[in-house]
Amino acid sequence: MFDFFKKKDENNREQTIPEKETNVEKKNIFSLTFESLKKTIEKTSESLVGNVVKHVEQEEVFDEFILDDMEELLIKADLGVNTASSIVDKLRKQNNLKPSQVKEYLQNEFSSILQSAGANILNYKDNELNIYFIVGVNGAGKTTLIGKLANRFKLQGKKVLVAAGDTFRAAAEEQLDIWSKRAGADIIRNDGADPASVVFDAIKKAKNENYDVILVDTAGRLQNKHNLMQELSKIKNVIDKNAPDALRESILVLDANTGQNGLSQAKVFTECVNLTSVALTKLDGSAKGGIIIAIAKEMKLPVKLIGVGEKMEDLKNFDAGEFVKALFG
Repeated sequence: MFDFFKKKDENNREQTIPEKETNVEKKNIFSLTFESLKKTIEKTSESLVGNVVKHVEQEEVFDEFILDDMEELLIKADLGVNTASSIVDKLRKQNNLKPSQVKEYLQNEFSSILQSAGANILNYKDNELNIYFIVGVNGAGKTTLIGKLANRFKLQGKKVLVAAGDTFRAAAEEQLDIWSKRAGADIIRNDGADPASVVFDAIKKAKNENYDVILVDTAGRLQNKHNLMQELSKIKNVIDKNAPDALRESILVLDANTGQNGLSQAKVFTECVNLTSVALTKLDGSAKGGIIIAIAKEMKLPVKLIGVGEKMEDLKNFDAGEFVKALFG
């Protein structure tokens, strides 16, 4: 595994900081209202909570049949086998808990799992270069997310540069160019070139022209993991050599509709990159948002961004507390 982030001493520890509150209106467009969040995850809520609670809460006591059924329902709701088993095994040891309390039990467990994965706010440092390394399989929504994230930083008054690191797919670079222009961000692209050289050029330009943010696009070809690891390693080495303190986040982009396959993707990219967080795209209307909890439990990765639509402003902050309340609300 390539160690993207090295521990810093206590006096120079990277801090997770909230977005500036100099413009409340702009800040608010990055967050979902509670009612909008409830509507967004309505299908996930029914699959992950509603079906389980309806099946269990009318029973008088927990027995192995009920617990096995509950575990199966959680797995079907894309919670993942290991996470579902862990939650039900813990329930087995709580002899005083009644089936009528299953909703409260699940709510507490989900909250605990998400909190243990870490903070949900993007790392950012003022008056410094901030690099965001965006990874994920082709089709997960990386290009769209980069465009929306560029738009977000531009609205916050930041100078943004996009590094088109998926250089062997001309269509990907064209699409990224379109999204960058829509966001008002600049772009470095060199079709067919070594991706690491594109990132080198981006860092050089960012330093010379005082950019605040670099968003690095990458390939997502899982068919040949060795090539992917080599490519990401070369990019990492360029960043380490030329901007060693600038890498803020390594973000895995997942399509919410992939369900448990998202966990497999997270494991592959963790072998390539020391991931720091997840952005979940296409969450609106998906019944498979339970993968958020599985990834938090098994990979210790917090979700920081969620995609809830096609518009530029439809990239929202993820709030673990609000997510759990909406699931059970």
